[in-house]
This record gives sequence, structure tokens and C-alpha cells, in this order.
Amino acid sequence: MMKKFIFAVLILFCVSCSCYASERFIELRIPCHAGSEVQAVMPNGEIISLGQVLMTPSKTNWPAYTASKWSSPSSVCASAVNAIHILIRVENDRGRIISLVPSVTVAPAASRGSFFSLDMPAGTGIFGGFAPLTGSKVTIMHDGTEHELTDVPEENDTLIIRTSLSSESGVYMCDIENRPAGRVIAYASGGPKVIARVIRPVHGVGRFGGSIYQNRGRIRASHSGVIDVATAPRDTLGGIQIMPLKHALTSTEMINAWVLTQWMIIAPLPDMPDLEGHMPLFRSALVPGAQLNDKLPDLWSHYGRRPLILCRRDGGNWEMMPEVSGKVDDALRDVTHLRLYFPTWNEPFSPEDK
Repeated sequence: MMKKFIFAVLILFCVSCSCYASERFIELRIPCHAGSEVQAVMPNGEIISLGQVLMTPSKTNWPAYTASKWSSPSSVCASAVNAIHILIRVENDRGRIISLVPSVTVAPAASRGSFFSLDMPAGTGIFGGFAPLTGSKVTIMHDGTEHELTDVPEENDTLIIRTSLSSESGVYMCDIENRPAGRVIAYASGGPKVIARVIRPVHGVGRFGGSIYQNRGRIRASHSGVIDVATAPRDTLGGIQIMPLKHALTSTEMINAWVLTQWMIIAPLPDMPDLEGHMPLFRSALVPGAQLNDKLPDLWSHYGRRPLILCRRDGGNWEMMPEVSGKVDDALRDVTHLRLYFPTWNEPFSPEDK
């Protein structure tokens, strides 16, 4: 009887700890007023300044890029070194968005007048170590009351993004066999699980805009229809993209993914839902991570919340991605496996997690 009681107490303790850990988040505050300070509020209440607002949006952007429609309204639909996109709602099968962009950047998805311009380098702050996961809830503080985001913010409103510190699915690593029918294997506390199959492997590197602001083997962008990985040092263009099958089949702007070698296309398993906008790969999964002058609260979070991508060449040992820039169609011809490490905040099993 005593053993059963102790076991029940342990179960309740573990569940409560897990729930507490899952509720930990960063609160990002972006005032709708030029000259105001952008802030990150940490779980312990510490407030970190991330720069200033230079310009505020006067309108929304519709129709936005195709994959935005696979996100939830009033949430982050893309997290990248050169832009954060926020879905307001879906109209006529296309997303209506507003964006956050660094003051100097290339962000074609953010149309004129529909974005906040923030005084921080691309790839840092909200676009780096403090970047929100896709799917993060977005609200507006208006006259002291918090509301869902339903339109362009008004002067003196505050945009609030609450984002989890770690990947919400519990997945900490994903391996991809870079061949037709290759397995996409996710690793979580319950062990490995095949979650998708490769339809078209990636063999080349391309000039993806924005990769100039990220380092090799790191996440350039993540949204409901793409994972973009940089293959060149910062200040140099070069990268690959991983995308789900429906996006590749139905989005007119992705037609080149079936012709060129710079894209990997993956498909859900039979009788499984589409991958677009779903965990563990295309929602609540990846962030660009810290670089340049980003300083996260501790050493572990600085490196743990900085996802890394490794590869195997000809089935060999795991190593850094090859350093390749520009458009090279056969640059990854010998890459047989990819490995994506998902963001974490504290050291695994740290007392801080409880």
C-alpha cells in the first residue's frame, strides 16, 4: 500500500513539474510608438532591452506568402533572422499578416507600410536568441486591456508575443535520411519515431535571401511550410530548404522545388495529417538562435537555444554542414543524412526545469 502511495505521489510530482516547465515562456513587448523600447520579459521577471521601434505599421499585408495560411490566427507564422511574420487571419485562402523587420534587411514578404522596423541587427534579439517559435500567441495591449490581434495595432498599443523557451513538441532532435523514401526520425523522451518520408532529397545549395544574416549550419528561417538552413558564413549567401509535400504541390511560388536541387521535399506517412503548420517540424519547433552581440541569461541557454544542423557524408561520422555559398547544384551530392537539434533553454534535467 505504501509503495502504491509513493508511486502515486511521484507521478503527480512529475506531472506537475512537467506542466510547470511547459508553461515557461518569454514575453516579447513591441510598443506601437516610434522611439519606444522593445523588451523581453524573462520567466523570472527580468526585463531585457532589445532595441527601439523605428517605425510602426499603418496597414496589414494581404495576400501574404502562401504558407502563412497554415498557421493559427493571431500567432507567429514565421520566425527568421530577417523578419518575424504574424498572421492576423486567413481571407479567401490567403493570409493577412503584419511583420517585424530589423532596420537593415531583405524581407520581401513584408510589404511597404505593413511592418514594425526595429533598431537591432538582423539575426539578433527578436531575430536571434530571443526569436519566437512559430505558433506563438500574439495579443495587443490596448488601454490597459489585452486583446487578440485582429487588425493593425493603433498608436500606443503594445504588441505582445508569448513564446515557449523550448520546442513545444518535446522533440529534441530529428534525423533525415537524404534519399528518396528516406526516413524522417524524431527523438523525444519516449524514444525515436518515424514521422515522415523524403520524397525528393536535397543535393544543391542556393542563394536564399536572408541567409546572409546567419552562420553555417544554423536556422535562417522557420515557418509553417519551410525550414531554411544556412550553409555559408554570415555575410555570405548560401542555404537549403526543407518543405512539406502539400506546400510543394499547391504553392505556385514553389514550383522550382521539383526542378532545382536546393530543396528537400518530405511527405507525411499514410493516414497521417499534412505536415504544414503542425508539430514537430513546422510549428513550435525552431528559432534562429543567438549570434553577434546577443547575450542570453546563462551559458546553457546561449548555446542550447541555438539550433544546430549537422550532416553525414557518404554515411560517415556526423560533422558540420559543408561550407558552400552561392548556387552550386551538386554541392551536397555526398550528404546522406541531416540532423536537426531543436532549441532548449536550461541544461537537461536541471533543477531550474522544475
